[in-house]
Amino acid sequence: MVTDPIADMLTRIRNAVMVRHDDVLVPVSRTKLSIAKIMEQQGFIDGIEVLDKKPQSVMKIRLRYIDKQPAILGLERVSKPGLRVYVQRSEIPRVYGGLGIAIISTSKGIMTGQESWKKRLGGEFLCRIW
Repeated sequence: MVTDPIADMLTRIRNAVMVRHDDVLVPVSRTKLSIAKIMEQQGFIDGIEVLDKKPQSVMKIRLRYIDKQPAILGLERVSKPGLRVYVQRSEIPRVYGGLGIAIISTSKGIMTGQESWKKRLGGEFLCRIW
């Protein structure tokens, strides 16, 4: 049993990128699917495909490489089950000088730090990707 499914997803992606895999399989949930969709919109991954398997569905994440270099340089889980991190609109950080993204879970759904700032929302600071 995994105690932190989001950290597990980020670790699977990080490990797959380090060994230059084309794709990675991750057990699917709404939260993880939302995070993957944001990563796809921001150009960190090439695509997501949800596969129905027993006993649990999985999503196949196609990793992106630009000139044989991974689009994802780093992933970091910020808010953990043992220590939740919440940020107000004014506290949302810029990741990697604006080249990376912060992913925030707000009352209006999961979104990037930039979207959250524009919509004047704070929330739980899930992770940062650069």
